[in-house]
Amino acid sequence: MALDGMMLHHVVGELKTQALGSRVSQVYQPNRDEIIINLRSMQGNKRLLLSTRANSPRIHFTRFSVENPEKPPMLCMLMRKRLGSGKLLDIRQRGLDRVVSFDFECTNELGDRVIITVVVEIMGKYSNVILVDGEGIIIDALKRVDMTMSSQRLVLPNIKYEFPKAQDKLNILLEKSEKVIEKIISTPDEKPLNKAVLSAVEGISPIICREIEHKVSNGKTVSNKTLNCEDKNRLREEIERLSDTVLTCSGVPYMLYHKGDDKPFDTAFININQYGSLSVSKRFESFCELLDSFYIERDSIDRMRVKSADLSRVLQNLVHRTSNKINIQRQELENCADREQLRIKGDLLQANLYKIERGSSSVTVENFYDENNAPIEIKLNPAISPAQNAQKYYKDYNKAKTAQQVLSVQIKKGEQELLYLESLNDVLSRVTTEKELAQVRLEFMEQGYIKRNKSVNRKQINLPPFEYRTSDGFKVLVGRNNRQNDILTLKIANKRDVWFHTKDIPGSHTIVVTDGKEISEKAVIEGAQIAAFHSKAKESSNVPVDYTLVKNVSKPNGAKPGMVIFVNNRTVYVDPKLPKSEKD
Repeated sequence: MALDGMMLHHVVGELKTQALGSRVSQVYQPNRDEIIINLRSMQGNKRLLLSTRANSPRIHFTRFSVENPEKPPMLCMLMRKRLGSGKLLDIRQRGLDRVVSFDFECTNELGDRVIITVVVEIMGKYSNVILVDGEGIIIDALKRVDMTMSSQRLVLPNIKYEFPKAQDKLNILLEKSEKVIEKIISTPDEKPLNKAVLSAVEGISPIICREIEHKVSNGKTVSNKTLNCEDKNRLREEIERLSDTVLTCSGVPYMLYHKGDDKPFDTAFININQYGSLSVSKRFESFCELLDSFYIERDSIDRMRVKSADLSRVLQNLVHRTSNKINIQRQELENCADREQLRIKGDLLQANLYKIERGSSSVTVENFYDENNAPIEIKLNPAISPAQNAQKYYKDYNKAKTAQQVLSVQIKKGEQELLYLESLNDVLSRVTTEKELAQVRLEFMEQGYIKRNKSVNRKQINLPPFEYRTSDGFKVLVGRNNRQNDILTLKIANKRDVWFHTKDIPGSHTIVVTDGKEISEKAVIEGAQIAAFHSKAKESSNVPVDYTLVKNVSKPNGAKPGMVIFVNNRTVYVDPKLPKSEKD
C-alpha cells in the first residue's frame, strides 16, 4: 500500500484542523528515516511523524512513543535550533502530488520573525524531509542529493529548492470530468481501465483505480478502448463522485483485511467492494489513527532490523562457521567408521611376520577373520620393518577410535550450539524496543560473541516478561529472550504452573500461572497459542506446542541460556494467536 495524493489530501485536511496555530515544543530524530515534531496547542500536545522510510513514507500524528538515540543527529539539532517555539501557520499540498509543505513562523538569532518551511516529499525510496528558509533556499535535508546521485535535481544546503518534476497527469480537482475521461480513453495503448485511470489521474492509487473499474464494469475487466456510452456515463459519475469526495475531504478511513486474517493489507478513503466476500473493512475515527495503526507494527520491526544489523551479521557468521565445522567433523567421523579394518590388518600382519620380507610395499595373506579365508592385500611402508608396519596399523586404529569418541562429543556440542544460535536469531527477529535489543546484545557479550561493553548497565535494561490473560482468567507470562526464559521458568514460576514451548522450534518459554488451581482446557489451548505466537512459527498454522508442569522442566549443567530439558509432556496443535483483549 502506498499513501496516494488523494489520501494525503484527507490527511492534510485533518492536520490543518488540529494543528494550525500550534507551536513546536521539541524535535526528535529517532533514526535516519524519521523526524518527529512535538506540537503544543490549547487542545493538547501532538506528535507529528514525518517518515521517509522507503516502504512506508508518510505524514500523520502518531500516538506511539519511539525511543530516541542518546545523542541527537546533526539535522535534528539544526531543526531544534531553527524551529524551536515556531508557530505552524499553514500546511500546503502541491496539487494532488505527494509533496507537503509546513510553514512555521520562527524567530532567528537577531530576534526577527522569519518563515521556515519543512517540505516533505513522499516518493518511495526517494522520499525526503527538506528544511527551506523564507527565500526558498535549502537549509539542510534528511537526505542530501548531490551530482553523483542525480544530475536533474540537487538537494543541498544553500541552493534554491525546486519541487520534483510534475507527472503528466490531470488533477481532478481542477479539471472537468470530460477532459479526464478523454485522457483516460486517448492513452496511446489499449490497457485495462484501471491502468488507464492510473496513468491519467494525479494522486490516485491502484486500489481506487480498480474500484472505479469494478463499479463501471459491474465487476468485469474492461479496457479503455472498448467503453460504450453507458460505461462512459458511469465512468463520468465515478470521477465526479471521487472529485467531490477529495475536494470536500469527506472520505472515510478504512482498513482492509483478508477474511479470516488479522493482518491488514491495504487502506482506503472510500469503501472498497472489489474483493466481495473475500475481504472485510474496519472503519477508523481519523486518517492519522488509520495510518498509525497500519504501519506501527511493520515500522517497529524495520527500525529494530536496522539497529540490530551488526548482531545479525555476527549471528550469520557464527551459524556459517558452526555449520561448516560440524560438516567437517561428520566427514571425519564417517572416515573413522572403517577403523576395524585397521585393527584386522594389524592382527593379520602380526600373525604373518615370518612371511613378510623387509622392504616390501605390500603383502597378500589369508584373512582368518573371513569365513572363507579370502586373501587380502595389505599395503606396507617399505622404509620400516614388518613389525613396525603392524604397530602402525594398531596405532591408526586407536587414533581413529579416540577420534570417534571425541568427534561424537564435539558434533553434539556443535548441534547444541546451532540450536542456541537459532534461538538467538528468533529472539533478535522479534525485538521491538531498544531495551529488548540491549538485553539481546548483553547476551551476545556474555557468550563471548561480541566485545564486552563496560558501559552497559544490566539493571537499566531489565524488562518484565510479557503478560497476558486467558479468556477464563489465567495469567500468562512469556520470556522476552533466552536469559529471561531461564529466570521465568527456573526462578519466577511455581512448580505447579504449566510450561509451554513450541516443539522443536525456537521460541519463548511461556508460563500459565495456575495459583494452585487445575488448568482448564481453554487455558491450555490459549497458552499454546501465545507460545506459538512468540516463536519462529508465528506466521505458520497448526503449530505443535509441548506443555508440562514447571516441576518437570530442568536445566542441564553448562547449558546455554534458555536451553532446558523436560519430561512428562503433552503436545497440542494450535494456530498462533494472542488473546483478543491484547490485540484490541
